[in-house]
Amino acid sequence: MIDDVRAAPDDRILPFAVEALDVRGRILRLGPAMDAILDRHDYPHAVSRLLGEATALAVLLGSSLKFEGRFQLQTKSDGLVDMLVVDFDLPDSVRAYARFDREAVLAAGELSPAQLLGKGHLGFTIDQGPQMSRYQGIVALDGQGLEEAAHLYFRQSEQIPTRVRLAVGEVMPHGGGAKPAWRAGGILVQFIPTSPDRMRQADLHPGDAPEGAEILTGGEDDAWVEARSLAETVEDHELVDPMLTSEELLFRLFHERGVKVFEDQGVAERCRCSRGRILAMLRSFTPEERRSMVGDDGAVGVTCEFCSTRYHVAPEEIGAGDGEDAASTP
Repeated sequence: MIDDVRAAPDDRILPFAVEALDVRGRILRLGPAMDAILDRHDYPHAVSRLLGEATALAVLLGSSLKFEGRFQLQTKSDGLVDMLVVDFDLPDSVRAYARFDREAVLAAGELSPAQLLGKGHLGFTIDQGPQMSRYQGIVALDGQGLEEAAHLYFRQSEQIPTRVRLAVGEVMPHGGGAKPAWRAGGILVQFIPTSPDRMRQADLHPGDAPEGAEILTGGEDDAWVEARSLAETVEDHELVDPMLTSEELLFRLFHERGVKVFEDQGVAERCRCSRGRILAMLRSFTPEERRSMVGDDGAVGVTCEFCSTRYHVAPEEIGAGDGEDAASTP
């Protein structure tokens, strides 16, 4: 754990460019927003780390979009954590939750994110509203973590040389006496030269070539090799250290080449659930289904999986009272 002596600006995304290497990217620090998401659910430690990585990845990717809408990251897999969902509502709102087998996770001890995920798929969805078609990109989860899955996605779908680093950790407030707070960080570096020919990436090994066969691999641009290698030197503690600013970290990495930063963007933990949305959702069920939802206390209870807010709805509010049907629902 890191002792928090002085706080660098948190909950923000800082775009940057290294023009000498034809590189652009973003660096992310999540402090109170990350802690709020993870603290309210009391997740096991390993699950918190995994959801923290997913949240950082979703914000890094979603913050590059230049329209009003939503970017969603979602996993479905056969692991102990069988679903992760992160919504990033542009320009600055994020919410997230994990679905998992609590007893199995606690019994298994400290597992890596890749072990918790297992096999399945990771999906990225861009939703620009009801008047626009949604875009979805999917990549297989086959025992790798989220960083590796993101690299595979960019190689297969975007075909942009990309390197992602993610980190999650706990910070003990200076002076003690309080529980540690969760933090997350990430950096995304992309090679975007003016000539598309320079974006060629090294070919994957064919895997099933006959023994002794000559394997021809395409070379990578020297500028990208340098930028990627520098990004790979980033340590986890540097991405979550509250005493190290994003600007300072970028200077450490790219000062010899010159790095330019742009206007930063804030990030807030914010759920979009509301009583009105809950009522609309409940009214979409049939009258019989609505009546079956009424509990022993005479109300319908709904808990938001993202923010854990508990809503109590009277049957008559959704047409589930005696003698009421769907036609009487406003």
